[in-house]
Amino acid sequence: MSGLPAFGDYRISGAVVAGSVVILVAAFIGSAFINYALRRLSLSMEPRLRLPSQTFVFLVRALSSLLWLCAGLLVLELWGVSVSGLWAVLASAAAVIGVGFLAVWTIISNITASLFIGTWHPFRLGETVEILPEQFGGRVIDRNLMFTVLREASGATLQIPNNLFFQKMFRVSASDEQYLFEFLEKSRPGMPVGASARAEAGTPGE
Repeated sequence: MSGLPAFGDYRISGAVVAGSVVILVAAFIGSAFINYALRRLSLSMEPRLRLPSQTFVFLVRALSSLLWLCAGLLVLELWGVSVSGLWAVLASAAAVIGVGFLAVWTIISNITASLFIGTWHPFRLGETVEILPEQFGGRVIDRNLMFTVLREASGATLQIPNNLFFQKMFRVSASDEQYLFEFLEKSRPGMPVGASARAEAGTPGE
């Protein structure tokens, strides 16, 4: 009764098999670590960035797929399959995709910020806006989907990305807008705001 053929009968090295197993195990552990790390990162950053959970799910899947792809290419290299040309193609594709993703993300974030600014009106044309703590700014003279244009005192213009107003504090000057609290406060001098509101509604205080 003959036994199973040895690796040497098929010219298969035990070191190649062991190396392939190590690479696959490392890829599995790395994928699990990426999943865990990004989930923890999403829990800590979501309250501040307000990013949808689908964004982090996409990042987890993309990074895990990239890790498994690299592991597969390394295994092919161990087994004698030349993938040097494929590495160059993948590196170029990754660079193009990364630049494209960054550009698209920047465009979308600025357009969304422009829509929010147009809805909430934190400042209007003609008002003076100062970015803090950098303390640069000027008079608002124009706003489009990408930039808010400020005119400095020197006459130069500043092109401020719209999403910057959701990342920095800013001071608005020369604004004559009156908030509801200020209106109620001034409508009854010397009277607390709560009492003024009850007086307007005809409700006696406690």
